Amino acid sequence: MDHNVKYIFVTGGVSSSLGKGIISSSLAKLLLARGFKVTIQKLDPYINIDPGTLNPYEHGECYVTEDGAETDLDLGHYERFSNTRTSQANNVTTGRIYQNVITKERKGEYLGTTVQVIPHITDEIKRSVRLLGQTGKYDFVITEIGGTVGDIESFPFIETVRQMKWELGHRVVVIHLTLVPYLKSAGELKTKPTQHSVKSLLEQGVQPDIIVARTEHPLYEGVKQKIAQFCNVAPTAVIESRDAETIYEVPLLMLEEGLDLEVLKKTETPIPEKVDLANWKKFVNNLKNPKYEVTIGLVGKYTELKDAYKSINESFIHGGAANQTKVNIKLFQSEDVTTKNIASKMKGLDGILVAPGFGSRGIEGKIEAIRYARENKIPFLGICLGMQCAAIEFSRNVLKLKGAHSTEMDPKTPYPVIDLMEEQKGIDNLGGTMRLGSYKCKLDTESKAYQAYKKEMIHERHRHRYEFNNEFRKLFEENGVRLAGINPEKDLVEIIELKDHPWFVGVQFHPEYSSTVKEPHPLFVGFVKAALEYNHSKEK
Repeated sequence: MDHNVKYIFVTGGVSSSLGKGIISSSLAKLLLARGFKVTIQKLDPYINIDPGTLNPYEHGECYVTEDGAETDLDLGHYERFSNTRTSQANNVTTGRIYQNVITKERKGEYLGTTVQVIPHITDEIKRSVRLLGQTGKYDFVITEIGGTVGDIESFPFIETVRQMKWELGHRVVVIHLTLVPYLKSAGELKTKPTQHSVKSLLEQGVQPDIIVARTEHPLYEGVKQKIAQFCNVAPTAVIESRDAETIYEVPLLMLEEGLDLEVLKKTETPIPEKVDLANWKKFVNNLKNPKYEVTIGLVGKYTELKDAYKSINESFIHGGAANQTKVNIKLFQSEDVTTKNIASKMKGLDGILVAPGFGSRGIEGKIEAIRYARENKIPFLGICLGMQCAAIEFSRNVLKLKGAHSTEMDPKTPYPVIDLMEEQKGIDNLGGTMRLGSYKCKLDTESKAYQAYKKEMIHERHRHRYEFNNEFRKLFEENGVRLAGINPEKDLVEIIELKDHPWFVGVQFHPEYSSTVKEPHPLFVGFVKAALEYNHSKEK
Protein backbone atom coordinates (compact mmCIF):
# COMPACT_ATOMS: atom_id res chain seq x y z
CA MET A 1 0.00 0.00 0.00
CA ASP A 2 0.93 3.70 -0.19
CA HIS A 3 0.87 4.45 3.57
CA ASN A 4 3.84 6.84 3.55
CA VAL A 5 3.56 8.29 0.05
CA LYS A 6 2.88 12.04 -0.13
CA TYR A 7 0.67 13.40 -2.93
CA ILE A 8 1.22 16.88 -4.36
CA PHE A 9 -1.37 18.39 -6.70
CA VAL A 10 -0.50 21.29 -8.99
CA THR A 11 -3.46 23.30 -10.25
CA GLY A 12 -3.56 26.42 -12.41
CA GLY A 13 -5.67 29.56 -12.37
CA VAL A 14 -6.22 32.90 -14.16
CA SER A 15 -4.69 31.79 -17.45
CA SER A 16 -3.52 28.66 -19.23
CA SER A 17 0.12 28.15 -20.30
CA LEU A 18 1.56 29.56 -17.07
CA GLY A 19 3.96 26.63 -16.78
CA LYS A 20 2.41 24.09 -14.39
CA GLY A 21 4.54 21.42 -16.08
CA ILE A 22 7.75 23.39 -15.46
CA ILE A 23 6.83 24.09 -11.81
CA SER A 24 5.97 20.40 -11.28
CA SER A 25 9.23 19.32 -12.94
CA SER A 26 11.26 21.86 -10.95
CA LEU A 27 9.77 20.71 -7.66
CA ALA A 28 10.50 17.10 -8.62
CA LYS A 29 14.11 18.07 -9.40
CA LEU A 30 14.54 19.73 -5.99
CA LEU A 31 13.03 16.79 -4.09
CA LEU A 32 15.26 14.38 -6.05
CA ALA A 33 18.26 16.59 -5.22
CA ARG A 34 17.37 16.15 -1.55
CA GLY A 35 17.41 12.37 -1.95
CA PHE A 36 13.70 11.58 -2.30
CA LYS A 37 12.16 9.27 -4.90
CA VAL A 38 9.67 11.18 -7.05
CA THR A 39 7.38 10.67 -10.03
CA ILE A 40 5.07 13.09 -11.85
CA GLN A 41 1.79 12.47 -13.64
CA LYS A 42 -0.55 14.60 -15.71
CA LEU A 43 -4.34 14.51 -15.54
CA ASP A 44 -5.78 15.94 -18.77
CA PRO A 45 -9.41 17.05 -18.82
CA TYR A 46 -10.11 16.34 -22.50
CA ILE A 47 -12.19 13.39 -23.69
CA ASN A 48 -9.65 11.95 -26.15
CA ILE A 49 -8.34 8.65 -24.76
CA ASP A 50 -4.80 9.98 -25.35
CA PRO A 51 -3.19 12.76 -27.44
CA GLY A 52 -2.11 10.25 -30.13
CA THR A 53 -4.80 11.27 -32.61
CA LEU A 54 -4.58 15.02 -31.86
CA ASN A 55 -3.20 17.43 -34.44
CA PRO A 56 -0.05 19.20 -33.11
CA TYR A 57 -1.83 22.52 -33.78
CA GLU A 58 -4.36 21.46 -31.13
CA HIS A 59 -2.05 20.24 -28.42
CA GLY A 60 1.62 20.57 -29.36
CA GLU A 61 3.73 17.46 -29.85
CA CYS A 62 2.63 14.00 -28.81
CA TYR A 63 5.25 12.55 -26.45
CA VAL A 64 5.87 8.79 -26.42
CA THR A 65 7.00 6.87 -23.32
CA GLU A 66 9.17 3.75 -23.28
CA ASP A 67 6.15 1.51 -22.76
CA GLY A 68 4.50 2.96 -25.88
CA ALA A 69 1.99 5.39 -24.36
CA GLU A 70 1.13 8.43 -26.48
CA THR A 71 1.03 11.22 -23.91
CA ASP A 72 0.97 14.94 -23.24
CA LEU A 73 4.14 16.92 -24.00
CA ASP A 74 4.50 17.84 -20.29
CA LEU A 75 5.72 14.27 -19.68
CA GLY A 76 8.72 15.26 -21.78
CA HIS A 77 9.52 18.03 -19.28
CA TYR A 78 9.11 15.56 -16.42
CA GLU A 79 11.66 13.18 -17.93
CA ARG A 80 14.10 15.89 -19.05
CA PHE A 81 14.20 17.45 -15.57
CA SER A 82 14.03 14.35 -13.37
CA ASN A 83 15.84 11.80 -15.60
CA THR A 84 13.11 9.37 -14.43
CA ARG A 85 11.23 7.42 -17.09
CA THR A 86 7.46 7.85 -17.26
CA SER A 87 4.84 5.36 -18.44
CA GLN A 88 1.21 4.84 -19.39
CA ALA A 89 0.25 5.50 -15.74
CA ASN A 90 1.77 9.00 -15.84
CA ASN A 91 -0.82 10.51 -18.20
CA VAL A 92 -4.53 10.03 -17.62
CA THR A 93 -7.29 11.77 -19.58
CA THR A 94 -10.98 12.20 -18.83
CA GLY A 95 -11.54 9.96 -21.85
CA ARG A 96 -9.57 7.13 -20.28
CA ILE A 97 -11.29 7.56 -16.91
CA TYR A 98 -14.76 7.33 -18.48
CA GLN A 99 -13.66 4.45 -20.72
CA ASN A 100 -12.48 2.49 -17.66
CA VAL A 101 -15.69 3.20 -15.72
CA ILE A 102 -17.94 2.28 -18.66
CA THR A 103 -15.97 -0.95 -19.24
CA LYS A 104 -16.46 -1.89 -15.57
CA GLU A 105 -20.17 -1.03 -15.79
CA ARG A 106 -20.59 -3.23 -18.86
CA LYS A 107 -18.91 -6.10 -17.03
CA GLY A 108 -21.37 -5.71 -14.15
CA GLU A 109 -18.70 -4.71 -11.63
CA TYR A 110 -20.95 -2.09 -10.02
CA LEU A 111 -23.59 -4.72 -9.23
CA GLY A 112 -26.56 -2.83 -10.62
CA THR A 113 -25.92 0.51 -8.86
CA THR A 114 -26.44 3.79 -10.71
CA VAL A 115 -23.05 4.86 -12.06
CA GLN A 116 -22.38 8.54 -11.30
CA VAL A 117 -19.63 11.17 -11.40
CA ILE A 118 -19.41 10.92 -7.61
CA PRO A 119 -18.34 8.38 -6.41
CA HIS A 120 -17.58 6.30 -9.53
CA ILE A 121 -15.68 8.77 -11.73
CA THR A 122 -13.86 10.37 -8.78
CA ASP A 123 -12.97 6.93 -7.40
CA GLU A 124 -11.46 6.00 -10.77
CA ILE A 125 -9.43 9.24 -10.84
CA LYS A 126 -8.29 8.52 -7.27
CA ARG A 127 -7.30 5.00 -8.28
CA SER A 128 -5.23 6.38 -11.18
CA VAL A 129 -3.47 8.87 -8.90
CA ARG A 130 -2.71 6.34 -6.17
CA LEU A 131 -1.64 3.64 -8.61
CA LEU A 132 1.83 5.20 -8.81
CA GLY A 133 2.03 5.52 -5.03
CA GLN A 134 1.17 1.85 -4.60
CA THR A 135 4.17 0.68 -6.65
CA GLY A 136 6.36 1.20 -3.57
CA LYS A 137 8.92 3.08 -5.68
CA TYR A 138 8.19 6.67 -4.65
CA ASP A 139 8.13 9.01 -1.66
CA PHE A 140 6.25 11.72 -3.58
CA VAL A 141 3.75 11.57 -6.42
CA ILE A 142 3.29 14.98 -8.07
CA THR A 143 0.06 15.26 -10.07
CA GLU A 144 -0.43 18.16 -12.46
CA ILE A 145 -4.05 18.89 -13.35
CA GLY A 146 -4.42 20.22 -16.89
CA GLY A 147 -6.53 23.25 -17.75
CA THR A 148 -7.55 26.08 -15.45
CA VAL A 149 -9.58 26.03 -12.22
CA GLY A 150 -13.18 26.92 -13.06
CA ASP A 151 -13.14 24.99 -16.36
CA ILE A 152 -16.21 22.77 -16.46
CA GLU A 153 -14.07 19.82 -17.61
CA SER A 154 -11.83 19.85 -14.54
CA PHE A 155 -14.57 19.72 -11.84
CA PRO A 156 -14.26 15.94 -11.24
CA PHE A 157 -10.46 16.26 -10.87
CA ILE A 158 -10.73 19.08 -8.32
CA GLU A 159 -13.41 17.12 -6.45
CA THR A 160 -10.98 14.18 -6.31
CA VAL A 161 -8.33 16.48 -4.82
CA ARG A 162 -10.86 17.62 -2.19
CA GLN A 163 -11.63 14.03 -1.24
CA MET A 164 -7.95 12.98 -1.07
CA LYS A 165 -7.08 16.04 1.04
CA TRP A 166 -9.88 15.05 3.44
CA GLU A 167 -8.86 11.36 3.53
CA LEU A 168 -5.07 11.73 3.73
CA GLY A 169 -4.63 14.99 5.66
CA HIS A 170 -1.06 16.30 5.73
CA ARG A 171 -0.02 13.71 3.10
CA VAL A 172 -1.71 15.85 0.44
CA VAL A 173 -0.49 19.31 -0.58
CA VAL A 174 -2.12 21.56 -3.16
CA ILE A 175 0.02 24.04 -5.07
CA HIS A 176 -1.94 26.64 -7.04
CA LEU A 177 -0.15 28.43 -9.87
CA THR A 178 -1.59 31.83 -10.78
CA LEU A 179 -0.71 35.00 -12.66
CA VAL A 180 0.03 38.34 -11.03
CA PRO A 181 -0.18 40.77 -13.96
CA TYR A 182 1.59 44.14 -14.10
CA LEU A 183 -0.55 47.06 -15.23
CA LYS A 184 1.78 49.45 -16.99
CA SER A 185 -0.58 52.43 -16.85
CA ALA A 186 -1.04 52.04 -13.09
CA GLY A 187 2.58 50.99 -12.59
CA GLU A 188 1.64 48.21 -10.21
CA LEU A 189 1.15 44.47 -9.80
CA LYS A 190 -2.43 43.29 -9.41
CA THR A 191 -3.39 40.47 -7.03
CA LYS A 192 -7.13 40.45 -7.74
CA PRO A 193 -6.97 37.72 -10.48
CA THR A 194 -5.15 35.45 -7.99
CA GLN A 195 -7.76 36.18 -5.30
CA HIS A 196 -10.57 35.28 -7.71
CA SER A 197 -8.80 32.12 -8.81
CA VAL A 198 -8.33 30.94 -5.21
CA LYS A 199 -11.97 31.84 -4.47
CA SER A 200 -13.00 29.63 -7.41
CA LEU A 201 -10.94 26.77 -5.94
CA LEU A 202 -12.45 27.34 -2.48
CA GLU A 203 -15.96 27.16 -3.96
CA GLN A 204 -15.07 23.62 -4.99
CA GLY A 205 -13.92 22.81 -1.46
CA VAL A 206 -10.15 23.00 -1.97
CA GLN A 207 -7.88 25.37 -0.03
CA PRO A 208 -4.45 25.69 -1.68
CA ASP A 209 -1.50 25.23 0.67
CA ILE A 210 1.04 27.02 -1.51
CA ILE A 211 0.52 29.73 -4.13
CA VAL A 212 3.09 30.10 -6.90
CA ALA A 213 2.69 33.47 -8.58
CA ARG A 214 3.91 33.89 -12.14
CA THR A 215 5.09 37.44 -12.65
CA GLU A 216 7.21 39.56 -14.96
CA HIS A 217 8.22 41.87 -12.11
CA PRO A 218 9.49 41.02 -8.61
CA LEU A 219 6.75 40.60 -6.00
CA TYR A 220 7.54 43.19 -3.37
CA GLU A 221 6.80 42.21 0.22
CA GLY A 222 3.44 44.03 0.35
CA VAL A 223 2.11 42.00 -2.61
CA LYS A 224 3.15 38.70 -1.00
CA GLN A 225 1.48 39.74 2.27
CA LYS A 226 -1.70 40.74 0.45
CA ILE A 227 -1.90 37.39 -1.40
CA ALA A 228 -1.24 35.50 1.84
CA GLN A 229 -3.93 37.46 3.72
CA PHE A 230 -6.64 37.18 1.08
CA CYS A 231 -5.92 33.58 0.12
CA ASN A 232 -5.52 32.00 3.59
CA VAL A 233 -1.88 30.93 3.24
CA ALA A 234 1.27 31.73 5.21
CA PRO A 235 3.46 34.49 3.68
CA THR A 236 6.27 31.93 3.24
CA ALA A 237 3.86 29.85 1.13
CA VAL A 238 3.57 32.62 -1.48
CA ILE A 239 6.27 31.72 -3.98
CA GLU A 240 7.44 34.13 -6.66
CA SER A 241 7.98 32.60 -10.10
CA ARG A 242 9.54 35.26 -12.26
CA ASP A 243 10.12 34.85 -15.99
CA ALA A 244 13.47 33.11 -16.44
CA GLU A 245 15.97 33.27 -19.31
CA THR A 246 15.59 29.50 -19.71
CA ILE A 247 13.19 26.95 -18.19
CA TYR A 248 16.23 25.12 -16.78
CA GLU A 249 16.84 28.02 -14.37
CA VAL A 250 13.42 27.54 -12.74
CA PRO A 251 14.53 24.79 -10.27
CA LEU A 252 17.29 27.12 -9.02
CA LEU A 253 14.81 30.00 -8.65
CA MET A 254 12.37 27.71 -6.83
CA LEU A 255 15.20 26.62 -4.51
CA GLU A 256 15.85 30.28 -3.64
CA GLU A 257 12.14 30.81 -3.00
CA GLY A 258 11.98 27.69 -0.80
CA LEU A 259 9.23 25.84 -2.70
CA ASP A 260 10.61 22.42 -1.75
CA LEU A 261 10.96 23.45 1.92
CA GLU A 262 7.30 24.54 2.04
CA VAL A 263 6.23 21.17 0.59
CA LEU A 264 8.38 19.23 3.07
CA LYS A 265 7.09 21.28 6.02
CA LYS A 266 3.46 20.92 5.00
CA THR A 267 3.77 17.14 4.46
CA GLU A 268 5.58 16.83 7.83
CA THR A 269 8.62 15.32 6.11
CA PRO A 270 12.05 15.57 7.79
CA ILE A 271 14.15 18.04 5.78
CA PRO A 272 17.52 16.69 4.55
CA GLU A 273 20.27 19.31 4.75
CA LYS A 274 22.03 18.37 1.52
CA VAL A 275 20.71 19.52 -1.88
CA ASP A 276 22.82 18.08 -4.69
CA LEU A 277 22.41 20.35 -7.72
CA ALA A 278 26.07 20.61 -8.80
CA ASN A 279 25.55 18.97 -12.21
CA TRP A 280 22.40 20.98 -12.85
CA LYS A 281 24.21 24.24 -12.10
CA LYS A 282 27.06 23.22 -14.40
CA PHE A 283 24.57 22.51 -17.19
CA VAL A 284 22.83 25.90 -16.72
CA ASN A 285 26.22 27.63 -16.70
CA ASN A 286 27.21 25.93 -19.99
CA LEU A 287 23.84 26.85 -21.42
CA LYS A 288 24.12 30.53 -20.47
CA ASN A 289 27.81 30.94 -21.29
CA PRO A 290 28.50 29.04 -24.53
CA LYS A 291 31.91 29.22 -26.20
CA TYR A 292 30.62 28.55 -29.71
CA GLU A 293 27.54 29.04 -31.84
CA VAL A 294 25.96 27.10 -34.72
CA THR A 295 22.81 27.52 -36.81
CA ILE A 296 20.75 24.46 -37.65
CA GLY A 297 17.82 24.43 -40.04
CA LEU A 298 14.75 22.50 -38.88
CA VAL A 299 12.60 21.55 -41.87
CA GLY A 300 9.04 20.52 -40.97
CA LYS A 301 5.42 21.32 -41.60
CA TYR A 302 4.34 22.56 -38.16
CA THR A 303 6.86 25.40 -37.97
CA GLU A 304 4.30 28.07 -36.96
CA LEU A 305 3.68 26.24 -33.71
CA LYS A 306 6.23 26.59 -30.92
CA ASP A 307 5.37 23.32 -29.17
CA ALA A 308 5.13 21.01 -32.22
CA TYR A 309 8.85 20.14 -32.04
CA LYS A 310 9.30 20.70 -28.30
CA SER A 311 11.46 17.62 -27.62
CA ILE A 312 13.71 18.35 -30.62
CA ASN A 313 14.29 21.93 -29.44
CA GLU A 314 15.11 20.77 -25.92
CA SER A 315 17.42 18.02 -27.24
CA PHE A 316 19.38 20.71 -29.09
CA ILE A 317 19.72 22.62 -25.80
CA HIS A 318 21.09 19.45 -24.11
CA GLY A 319 23.35 18.55 -27.05
CA GLY A 320 24.49 22.14 -27.36
CA ALA A 321 25.40 22.50 -23.67
CA ALA A 322 27.41 19.24 -23.89
CA ASN A 323 29.44 20.90 -26.68
CA GLN A 324 29.48 24.33 -24.94
CA THR A 325 27.64 25.54 -28.03
CA LYS A 326 24.58 27.70 -28.51
CA VAL A 327 22.32 26.15 -31.14
CA ASN A 328 20.26 28.66 -33.10
CA ILE A 329 17.33 26.89 -34.74
CA LYS A 330 16.03 28.30 -38.00
CA LEU A 331 12.59 26.95 -38.89
CA PHE A 332 11.63 26.18 -42.49
CA GLN A 333 8.08 25.38 -43.57
CA SER A 334 8.71 22.40 -45.87
CA GLU A 335 5.87 23.42 -48.22
CA ASP A 336 7.84 26.58 -49.07
CA VAL A 337 11.10 24.76 -49.93
CA THR A 338 11.66 24.23 -53.68
CA THR A 339 14.51 23.42 -56.06
CA LYS A 340 14.64 27.09 -57.06
CA ASN A 341 14.88 28.65 -53.59
CA ILE A 342 16.72 25.92 -51.67
CA ALA A 343 20.22 27.44 -52.03
CA SER A 344 19.14 30.88 -50.81
CA LYS A 345 17.02 29.44 -47.98
CA MET A 346 19.67 27.06 -46.62
CA LYS A 347 22.55 29.53 -46.96
CA GLY A 348 24.69 29.85 -43.84
CA LEU A 349 23.39 26.72 -42.10
CA ASP A 350 25.78 24.44 -40.19
CA GLY A 351 23.36 21.50 -40.12
CA ILE A 352 19.95 20.43 -41.38
CA LEU A 353 17.37 18.39 -39.45
CA VAL A 354 14.32 17.03 -41.25
CA ALA A 355 11.55 16.55 -38.75
CA PRO A 356 9.10 13.70 -38.17
CA GLY A 357 5.47 13.95 -39.26
CA PHE A 358 2.62 12.21 -41.05
CA GLY A 359 0.96 12.70 -44.43
CA SER A 360 2.07 14.04 -47.78
CA ARG A 361 1.90 17.79 -47.11
CA GLY A 362 5.33 19.40 -47.57
CA ILE A 363 7.02 16.08 -48.38
CA GLU A 364 8.79 17.31 -51.55
CA GLY A 365 10.31 20.23 -49.64
CA LYS A 366 11.75 17.80 -47.09
CA ILE A 367 13.23 15.67 -49.89
CA GLU A 368 14.72 18.79 -51.49
CA ALA A 369 16.36 19.85 -48.21
CA ILE A 370 17.90 16.38 -47.85
CA ARG A 371 19.28 16.49 -51.41
CA TYR A 372 20.89 19.84 -50.60
CA ALA A 373 22.45 18.48 -47.37
CA ARG A 374 23.72 15.37 -49.17
CA GLU A 375 25.23 17.18 -52.16
CA ASN A 376 26.79 20.01 -50.14
CA LYS A 377 28.14 17.74 -47.39
CA ILE A 378 26.21 19.62 -44.68
CA PRO A 379 25.67 17.60 -41.46
CA PHE A 380 22.21 16.04 -41.58
CA LEU A 381 19.87 14.30 -39.15
CA GLY A 382 16.57 12.82 -40.33
CA ILE A 383 14.07 11.62 -37.71
CA CYS A 384 11.32 9.09 -38.50
CA LEU A 385 9.68 10.55 -41.64
CA GLY A 386 12.94 12.51 -42.07
CA MET A 387 14.82 9.21 -42.36
CA GLN A 388 12.21 7.85 -44.78
CA CYS A 389 12.53 11.00 -46.93
CA ALA A 390 16.31 10.45 -46.98
CA ALA A 391 15.73 6.94 -48.37
CA ILE A 392 13.34 8.34 -51.01
CA GLU A 393 15.76 11.12 -51.98
CA PHE A 394 18.64 8.66 -52.37
CA SER A 395 16.48 6.30 -54.44
CA ARG A 396 15.41 9.03 -56.81
CA ASN A 397 18.58 11.06 -57.21
CA VAL A 398 21.40 8.53 -56.73
CA LEU A 399 19.84 5.19 -57.66
CA LYS A 400 17.76 6.92 -60.42
CA LEU A 401 14.59 5.02 -59.45
CA LYS A 402 12.10 7.41 -61.00
CA GLY A 403 8.92 7.80 -58.95
CA ALA A 404 10.39 6.12 -55.84
CA HIS A 405 8.27 6.98 -52.82
CA SER A 406 6.59 5.76 -49.66
CA THR A 407 3.30 3.92 -50.09
CA GLU A 408 1.95 6.30 -47.41
CA MET A 409 2.14 9.16 -49.95
CA ASP A 410 1.85 7.21 -53.20
CA PRO A 411 0.24 3.75 -52.92
CA LYS A 412 1.00 3.10 -56.61
CA THR A 413 4.71 4.01 -56.58
CA PRO A 414 6.80 1.70 -58.83
CA TYR A 415 9.58 1.69 -56.19
CA PRO A 416 8.07 1.49 -52.66
CA VAL A 417 11.32 2.06 -50.74
CA ILE A 418 9.17 2.84 -47.69
CA ASP A 419 6.22 0.51 -47.19
CA LEU A 420 3.59 -0.38 -44.61
CA MET A 421 4.63 -2.93 -42.02
CA GLU A 422 2.92 -6.26 -42.68
CA GLU A 423 1.02 -6.24 -39.37
CA GLN A 424 -0.28 -2.70 -40.05
CA LYS A 425 -2.07 -3.65 -43.26
CA GLY A 426 -5.84 -3.70 -42.82
CA ILE A 427 -5.91 -1.52 -39.68
CA ASP A 428 -8.58 1.18 -39.81
CA ASN A 429 -8.61 2.37 -36.20
CA LEU A 430 -5.80 4.94 -35.83
CA GLY A 431 -5.63 5.28 -32.02
CA GLY A 432 -2.60 3.51 -30.49
CA THR A 433 -2.07 1.19 -33.47
CA MET A 434 1.42 2.22 -34.53
CA ARG A 435 4.77 0.72 -33.68
CA LEU A 436 5.03 2.50 -30.36
CA GLY A 437 7.51 2.54 -27.50
CA SER A 438 11.03 1.25 -26.98
CA TYR A 439 12.66 -1.32 -29.28
CA LYS A 440 16.15 -2.76 -29.57
CA CYS A 441 18.55 -1.71 -32.31
CA LYS A 442 21.95 -3.27 -33.06
CA LEU A 443 24.56 -0.85 -34.40
CA ASP A 444 27.23 -1.37 -37.05
CA THR A 445 30.51 -0.75 -35.22
CA GLU A 446 31.87 1.17 -38.25
CA SER A 447 29.00 3.70 -38.11
CA LYS A 448 28.69 7.31 -36.96
CA ALA A 449 25.84 6.14 -34.72
CA TYR A 450 28.18 3.70 -32.95
CA GLN A 451 30.76 6.49 -32.50
CA ALA A 452 28.03 8.56 -30.81
CA TYR A 453 26.49 5.85 -28.60
CA LYS A 454 29.75 3.99 -27.89
CA LYS A 455 27.83 0.70 -27.56
CA GLU A 456 26.47 -1.92 -29.92
CA MET A 457 22.95 -2.52 -28.56
CA ILE A 458 20.67 0.47 -27.98
CA HIS A 459 16.97 0.95 -27.12
CA GLU A 460 14.97 3.75 -28.72
CA ARG A 461 11.35 4.90 -28.85
CA HIS A 462 9.19 4.63 -31.96
CA ARG A 463 5.99 6.15 -33.31
CA HIS A 464 5.30 5.11 -36.91
CA ARG A 465 3.57 2.65 -39.22
CA TYR A 466 5.81 2.59 -42.29
CA GLU A 467 9.26 0.99 -42.57
CA PHE A 468 12.26 0.86 -44.87
CA ASN A 469 11.49 -1.83 -47.46
CA ASN A 470 14.02 -4.67 -47.04
CA GLU A 471 13.81 -5.51 -50.76
CA PHE A 472 15.96 -2.42 -51.44
CA ARG A 473 18.64 -3.13 -48.82
CA LYS A 474 21.18 -4.70 -51.18
CA LEU A 475 20.83 -1.90 -53.74
CA PHE A 476 21.34 0.78 -51.08
CA GLU A 477 24.40 -0.96 -49.60
CA GLU A 478 26.01 -1.42 -53.02
CA ASN A 479 25.71 2.32 -53.68
CA GLY A 480 27.27 3.88 -50.60
CA VAL A 481 24.61 3.61 -47.86
CA ARG A 482 25.51 2.05 -44.54
CA LEU A 483 22.57 0.33 -42.87
CA ALA A 484 23.95 1.40 -39.51
CA GLY A 485 21.26 0.05 -37.20
CA ILE A 486 19.01 -3.02 -37.45
CA ASN A 487 16.21 -4.17 -35.18
CA PRO A 488 17.36 -7.72 -34.28
CA GLU A 489 13.88 -9.14 -33.65
CA LYS A 490 12.19 -8.20 -36.93
CA ASP A 491 15.27 -7.46 -39.07
CA LEU A 492 14.07 -3.90 -39.75
CA VAL A 493 16.36 -1.07 -40.87
CA GLU A 494 16.49 1.56 -38.10
CA ILE A 495 19.41 3.78 -39.16
CA ILE A 496 20.83 4.74 -42.56
CA GLU A 497 24.07 6.66 -43.11
CA LEU A 498 26.04 7.84 -46.13
CA LYS A 499 29.59 6.54 -46.20
CA ASP A 500 31.04 9.44 -48.26
CA HIS A 501 29.49 12.21 -46.15
CA PRO A 502 31.00 13.77 -42.99
CA TRP A 503 27.78 13.27 -40.94
CA PHE A 504 24.57 12.09 -42.61
CA VAL A 505 22.32 10.05 -40.32
CA GLY A 506 18.66 9.07 -40.71
CA VAL A 507 16.92 7.27 -37.84
CA GLN A 508 13.51 5.56 -37.87
CA PHE A 509 13.06 6.17 -34.13
CA HIS A 510 12.71 9.36 -32.08
CA PRO A 511 15.95 10.14 -30.21
CA GLU A 512 14.49 13.44 -28.99
CA TYR A 513 12.11 11.64 -26.61
CA SER A 514 14.88 10.26 -24.42
CA SER A 515 17.27 13.23 -24.17
CA THR A 516 17.56 14.64 -20.65
CA VAL A 517 19.68 17.25 -18.88
CA LYS A 518 21.61 14.51 -17.09
CA GLU A 519 21.97 12.32 -20.19
CA PRO A 520 21.93 14.40 -23.40
CA HIS A 521 21.07 12.17 -26.37
CA PRO A 522 24.27 10.88 -28.08
CA LEU A 523 22.92 11.61 -31.59
CA PHE A 524 22.13 15.23 -30.75
CA VAL A 525 25.54 15.62 -29.08
CA GLY A 526 27.16 14.10 -32.20
CA PHE A 527 25.07 16.16 -34.61
CA VAL A 528 25.90 19.47 -32.84
CA LYS A 529 29.59 18.46 -32.78
CA ALA A 530 29.48 17.76 -36.54
CA ALA A 531 27.74 21.12 -37.15
CA LEU A 532 30.44 22.84 -35.09
CA GLU A 533 33.21 21.16 -37.10
CA TYR A 534 31.45 22.15 -40.34
CA ASN A 535 31.16 25.73 -39.04
CA HIS A 536 34.90 25.83 -38.24
CA SER A 537 35.82 24.37 -41.64
CA LYS A 538 33.93 27.21 -43.39
CA GLU A 539 36.01 29.78 -41.52
CA LYS A 540 39.32 28.34 -42.74
